[in-house]
Amino acid sequence: MQKRVIERPSYVIASADNALRLVVLLRDVGAVRLSDAAAELGVANSTAHRLLAMLVYRGFAVQDEHRIYHPGPALGAGPARRGWTRDLTDRARPHLEALTAQTGETSNLVIRVGTQARFLYSAESATILRVGDRQGQVLDAHRTAGGQALLAELDEAVLTQLYLLPDGQERRDDADPRLPTDEFAAFTAALSTVRNSGVGINLQLSENGVSAFGIAIHNHRGLALGAITVAVPSTRYQQHARGPLIGQMRRCVHEIEIDVAELEP
Repeated sequence: MQKRVIERPSYVIASADNALRLVVLLRDVGAVRLSDAAAELGVANSTAHRLLAMLVYRGFAVQDEHRIYHPGPALGAGPARRGWTRDLTDRARPHLEALTAQTGETSNLVIRVGTQARFLYSAESATILRVGDRQGQVLDAHRTAGGQALLAELDEAVLTQLYLLPDGQERRDDADPRLPTDEFAAFTAALSTVRNSGVGINLQLSENGVSAFGIAIHNHRGLALGAITVAVPSTRYQQHARGPLIGQMRRCVHEIEIDVAELEP
């Protein structure tokens, strides 16, 4: 079969094209300085910085302590299986929007894929001091409230496969989620606490100044489909931990579970 030639579109959106060129550069080179990115695109450093900042925000890049950019978790994330996530998002969206209106905080829909948490939807708060839109981000599951709630649903055999570093082996790199035996024991103990309470807690684990609460969503068979989270500025964490937020989240989850009862991943 003859291969079709992919032609350059007639109307190119320069900013989108430049962002995608940076994604390709990160994929192929692996480490990029701001000046190198600007030179590659033929733009000013300030323009390249804005583009890279968006890639960091969406999880396609991370920046190290030397201000060098590296591929982010979203760059290596494969697609979720089939189309059930769209159904989950569509059914959960109105409930999350209502929760955000009720709480004044940003709420999110999260699924777990392996050791990653993926944000499918965000209902962003309108308050001045708020946590922004997280839709499309991919983060380490154990560093997110929703990811913790979903990891707590797994039995120890699965957690062992995902997170336990075999004796005698070393972690491949900083992105390797596997833990040595002593750290794995502490990790599973923390998940047991989440399992007992039904609420995952993120205290600035994924981002400074941001905390979150997470509760899993189940279908009629008790299978965890995803989780909702409410992300709050850490200055308001204690207020919400002692207030009605958890009860509001549980009611929201109950309403979502009615609408997704027959949904299968």
